[in-house]
Amino acid sequence: MTSASEDHPAGAGSTGSESGSPSEPEPGSGSRAEPGAWGRALWLLIAILPRNAISRCAGRLASLRLPAALQRAEIRLFARLAGVDLEEAAEPVEAYPTLNAFFTRALRSGVRPIAPEPDALVAPCDGEWGRSGRIEDGTLLQVKGQTYRVAELLADAERARAYEGGSYATFYLAPRDYHRFHTPAAGTIRRVDHQPGSLWPVNSIGLNGVERLFARNERICAYLEADRLGCASPASPALALVAVGAMMVGSVRLSFDSLRTNVSGARPERRELGEASPHFERGEQWGHFEFGSTIVLLTPPGRVELRLRPPGERLRLGERIGRFLG
Repeated sequence: MTSASEDHPAGAGSTGSESGSPSEPEPGSGSRAEPGAWGRALWLLIAILPRNAISRCAGRLASLRLPAALQRAEIRLFARLAGVDLEEAAEPVEAYPTLNAFFTRALRSGVRPIAPEPDALVAPCDGEWGRSGRIEDGTLLQVKGQTYRVAELLADAERARAYEGGSYATFYLAPRDYHRFHTPAAGTIRRVDHQPGSLWPVNSIGLNGVERLFARNERICAYLEADRLGCASPASPALALVAVGAMMVGSVRLSFDSLRTNVSGARPERRELGEASPHFERGEQWGHFEFGSTIVLLTPPGRVELRLRPPGERLRLGERIGRFLG
């Protein structure tokens, strides 16, 4: 079985290099390594901590306004430690009133061109590739040897069945990355689901130490009825875009709705947007993370061909990651 490449798409009529089954090839050198003894010790510490409360506290601290000189120094120190390219930011460091405002910064116009081909499916964020492949038996791969189910991720068994035989891709956003996420295609979001949950880290410690991590962490799922899919009803196939929260992520927020994550006492919620359903152009922003986290993309069978990449390969917003069929 060969590694994922531009020559090995996943979608109708082909198999990707990575599938939802446990029989996976060894990850490449860019994949997230299994943690050693120190990592397991840190996982045990994280397991007993109040992760959601700590994450809310982190969000509040990042939103504190400091004296101007101290604020500039804090942002520059963070940028240097995380490896942020300040030349890409839409504003100079002095323009950001808080560290959180810098986390959620816009980019300069033109630094992330959107693939222009009419049939293109584009990357919804900056970051790196995680596991990806074909959805088989309702199962996705978290790391080698660990799977989770689409029905658990979406918290909707009926919806999950619509993705059987389709494809999935996981994208990780690190602290250095641009934290806003965008639509991979033009379309309308008519339904958004919020599933409160835990907030485990999504680094190698969490991926290897927490079973069904993405189905346990708090998350928001938006169903994008892509124009190219010809979605005519709520039962029509849609692209599922799942924004997964993580420890130290203050919140996941939407650009078109007041729904947000990491609110104490929150309960599962489904919002049918009806006439207020927003339409997005390809590459248009639909939300942001207040620190790094994860996007999981699901595509229906026979409609989209994903061009898979090995875990750890860098991803840039707007680059072509697949195409619509027909």
